[in-house]
Amino acid sequence: MSAPVILLKEGTDTSQGTPQLVSNINACQVIAEAIRTTLGPRGMDKLIVDDRGKATISNDGATILKLLDVVHPAAKTLVDIAKSQDAEVGDGTTSVTLLAAEFLRQIKSYVEEGLHPQIIIRSFRTATQLAVEKIKSIAVTVKKDDKELQRELFEKCAATALSSKLIAPQKDFFSKMVVEAVMILDDLLPLKMIGIKKVQGGGLEESQLVAGVAFKKTFSYAGFEMQPKKYTKPKIALLNVELELKAEKDNAEVRVANVEDYQAIVDAEWSILYDKLEKVHLSGAKVVLSKLPIGDVATQYFADRDLFCAGRVPEEDLKRTMMACGGSIQTSINAMTDDVLGQCEQFEEAQVGSERYNFFTGCPKAKTCTILLRGGSEQFMDETERSLHDAIMIVRRAIKNDSVVAGGGAIEMEISKYLRDYSRTIPGKVQLLIGAYAKALEVIPRQLCDNAGFDATNILNKLRAKHAQGGVWYGVDVNNEDIADNFEACVWEPAIVRINALTAASEAACLILSVDETIRNPRSTMDPSAAKSRGKGMPMGR
Repeated sequence: MSAPVILLKEGTDTSQGTPQLVSNINACQVIAEAIRTTLGPRGMDKLIVDDRGKATISNDGATILKLLDVVHPAAKTLVDIAKSQDAEVGDGTTSVTLLAAEFLRQIKSYVEEGLHPQIIIRSFRTATQLAVEKIKSIAVTVKKDDKELQRELFEKCAATALSSKLIAPQKDFFSKMVVEAVMILDDLLPLKMIGIKKVQGGGLEESQLVAGVAFKKTFSYAGFEMQPKKYTKPKIALLNVELELKAEKDNAEVRVANVEDYQAIVDAEWSILYDKLEKVHLSGAKVVLSKLPIGDVATQYFADRDLFCAGRVPEEDLKRTMMACGGSIQTSINAMTDDVLGQCEQFEEAQVGSERYNFFTGCPKAKTCTILLRGGSEQFMDETERSLHDAIMIVRRAIKNDSVVAGGGAIEMEISKYLRDYSRTIPGKVQLLIGAYAKALEVIPRQLCDNAGFDATNILNKLRAKHAQGGVWYGVDVNNEDIADNFEACVWEPAIVRINALTAASEAACLILSVDETIRNPRSTMDPSAAKSRGKGMPMGR
């Protein structure tokens, strides 16, 4: 008898065939279970504590999955699609994960019975294509020439995105603020041009939108209080220059023979500093911002000449000021001409809560704004920031793709009915698989009912009946434990969100189905502490 051929390293774990595919499907179910309860306006929140003890409260699918630190290779696919949905569209991260897991759950029985994965994948691709075409055909396009109507639509989309968040009670207040913020931006709608600053204390309703740049007052030296705190039409110098006496670099050595030489060195240092300060003053700038420190001598010098200065300004704030007020960030003082200086209508430093903030408003170039968030606890404000990010992304998407569909499970039920009807017109195994795909789509309205404590079976039966009668936009009415026309109820979201969610979920399900063998290298499962200590010069053993 011939000896067995050993191909892989000893300890390598290989699993293949149907059992490992079923195991991967089960792992994806566990991921979906973790975030299932966060879906919709009645969704619950998760409290996640990391290894450093930092607590995060969130009901955003992508945030939760990022913090869970998933190690199972197949389950990581669901984490990736949630992240991609977050980056691409901003909202619908929980939906996309639930859909992918439900697709897999519906076809698990077919896999166990020995149906070839490629047939399932082919059917799913067909079903997704049909679903996307259906969404495009029934989506409602908003006319761009009616600005009032368009603005109202964006506010409804933002309110729908915010209704499942912690700040849902204030969704009307924030949806107006978010739309206002996005409308200020230029045609490319760059996300970086909306700054969000958090100031602890006060109520959520005290949050404000600044049509310009605002940032927290930086560390300042004596003499700062003597500087004026308000200017009209000031010129602004943006620097990346240190305006203080520099400490010598390490190991620098200057040999002097007598005291006069030493004094000459000290005098040279001072004259270099004063020369820089004089050039800044003569440039006509009234506000001086620098990424590097501005020392006490410089602060006093500027105060005597009625200039305002701030050192150690964070780079992103400096760049936003440049984009808003014009000018450019200078790394040298020698070319301070008018074209490198920025300008705004008004600059002032004002108190916000317990912090002082610098405000630049009426910026000529400005296609930028800042949202100042107020609130009680740090975790609450972090979650508010994440919620606003989702709403901002949704409004950006709605501006770029001006077609909307009704949310609240309405669009899923309509596609489910359409695919079920289509599946009855075709023969073979594909009929069953497209039927399974259609059934999987019902997970969204079912979960919305479960999270609100409703009888899901009863409401889904009503929805199926209504859609069969042609009620395209009927979905779950969370407020009255019934069904309602969600388009009339203004539960709107951009069609692109649903299209993206369906395509990503279907792709992820197909990807997991196409894996027929998992090979786990023993090295990769080594104890991480042992791996860390090896790099510290310890012997590897003989």
